[in-house]
Amino acid sequence: MQKPLEIQNLHKIYKNKKGQEVHAVRGVSFSMAPGEIFGLLGPNGAGKTTVISSITTLEAPTSGDVLVFGESVLKNPHLTKMRIGVVPQEIIPQGFFNLVEILKFHSGYYGIWNNLERIEFLLKRLGLWEHREKQVKQLSGGMKRRMMIAKALVHSPKLLLLDEPTAGVDIELRKSLWEFVLELKNQGVSILLTTHYLQEAEELCDGIGIIRNGEIQTVGHTKSLIRELTQRHVEITLTSQKVLQFNIPSGSSVGELIEKNKIQPSQIFDIKTREGSLEEAFLSVLQRQLKPTEVKS
Repeated sequence: MQKPLEIQNLHKIYKNKKGQEVHAVRGVSFSMAPGEIFGLLGPNGAGKTTVISSITTLEAPTSGDVLVFGESVLKNPHLTKMRIGVVPQEIIPQGFFNLVEILKFHSGYYGIWNNLERIEFLLKRLGLWEHREKQVKQLSGGMKRRMMIAKALVHSPKLLLLDEPTAGVDIELRKSLWEFVLELKNQGVSILLTTHYLQEAEELCDGIGIIRNGEIQTVGHTKSLIRELTQRHVEITLTSQKVLQFNIPSGSSVGELIEKNKIQPSQIFDIKTREGSLEEAFLSVLQRQLKPTEVKS
């Protein structure tokens, strides 16, 4: 089965106002499995949006290639764009058209002239049906975000790119959008996600890639990376009410910890353990890459 997305040694170099070369992306390579939610994570300016722009052909890479279901976006941009849905980070104004009209027009871009059933489904599923005759400028910020998702899905793509889809939305909308994302995954849609909400990425993403300064620092299965890059937190409360706290390698035995520290079972009042989080793994990756001159006090 073909991979929905393969990034092959992607480089992107810009020139700034002084004519100096700026390396936005440096040799980025990763791939996605069919039906996977893959999180591309990194601090602001790390290169995430440049990668997405290269996938969608908005930016031509300096070198390297992007394959969508085995087809190069450079050699066959029309076919690859037919297979991709994109929800950009910025909300795009839509002039004076209502929601149904916009989705009809957008369907036409993909050669789909009778798409009312799909349009109705998306508007109802995303809570926009009662607003279908409104112009986009009449919608709230959260509704505009839902409309962008409807646009991205109107042609039933098999690869969905979500660039900070829940930035600035309320908790209720964020929860409903993530539920919808999981529905899409169960329908076989592969999803590339960028987000700064690391707790949500931990819950949603099957795989993770962490990018910094245009370079991929690590790629792997989410749970495996957390085990590899974080420690297990153990808190032991003694009957004397003294609290002992330890960090041990993920998967290590609490019994061995107790034995090593010569704690008698009769001394133990309570034990609490907590596995590491994606946020801790993320910070671990970024910190280990810092050079001495980059460390901030």
